[in-house]
Amino acid sequence: MRKIAATFFGLLSSINFLTAQNKELVAEGSSPVLYVTHTIQPKENYYSIGRMYNVSPKELAPFNKLDFEKGLSLGSAIKIPLTQNNFIQNGSANNNEALIPVYHVVEPKEGLYRVSVTYNKVPLEQLKKWNHLSSDAVSSGTKLIVGYLKVDKQQSAFAKNAPIVSNEVATVKEDNSKTKKPDTPKEILIKNADTVKTPASAIKDKPAEKDKIVSASATSNANSTSAIRTSINFNGGSFKSLYDAQSRGKTSITESGISGVFKSTSGWQDGKYYCFHNHAEPGKIIKVTNNANGKSVYAKVLDLIPDINQNSGLVLHISNSAAEELGVTGNKFDCSINYSK
Repeated sequence: MRKIAATFFGLLSSINFLTAQNKELVAEGSSPVLYVTHTIQPKENYYSIGRMYNVSPKELAPFNKLDFEKGLSLGSAIKIPLTQNNFIQNGSANNNEALIPVYHVVEPKEGLYRVSVTYNKVPLEQLKKWNHLSSDAVSSGTKLIVGYLKVDKQQSAFAKNAPIVSNEVATVKEDNSKTKKPDTPKEILIKNADTVKTPASAIKDKPAEKDKIVSASATSNANSTSAIRTSINFNGGSFKSLYDAQSRGKTSITESGISGVFKSTSGWQDGKYYCFHNHAEPGKIIKVTNNANGKSVYAKVLDLIPDINQNSGLVLHISNSAAEELGVTGNKFDCSINYSK
């Protein structure tokens, strides 16, 4: 009887172990401090877990504020750091390594732009490729691949039990044609900002755009004439027809207040204007009116307004190309905005 019981509990432990390792890896935290959570299984220790996640066992204790000498408690949860050593978003794995998808669960009103910022500013184009997306619009609760856990095929249980992707799937082609500006808390670089397509019922998809958009705090040169042209007029911009399609038969929402202006390379040649807004979901087109002169433009929402001191109290943050067409001469202006619910 004892032998049968021991066999049963041993089998149960093995099943629990395999189930735990087959569970999808969900990232937590925000760059540069990212991690996944692991629940301690029978016979596991810092060394076996370190081999499983390709992380030094002596990094785990301080990362979790634990005493390395005291070991781990069965059933407790510890955080596994995702670092340059075991978390890959650019490049490929070696032949002896396997790549395991790491996911992010989309939160309400969260767009691809926000996900990109959270996970080391991974390019939007790469997020779309990994997740087979045709637009920037994602629903709350969606699981998105944001990178890959890189592990040793011979030492990690993930390489034996979890779904493995090709060693080439995480490859990103570097664009060296343009010099990157250093990122600061006040400057956010959006790489390869594609068109955010409207929900499926609204309008036919448009070709992807390759503009780079720099969101910055309002500065004295937010409307600098260095951005290709000094005066533009696209009669509201390229997104007017999309605004009409999104608004047809829908409830209209009106807001008013102060809009900030950020520098952008988009819109100066094609009238494709972008903005940040805290209520309309990414991909929504907003009609923005300058209350000082009655001029209007149509701008596409990228994400929430960047949460920095300079943006406090703003109802909108719009590109300087759009502000140029609106006839704005300063860094902020009084506006009215309209969009559909």
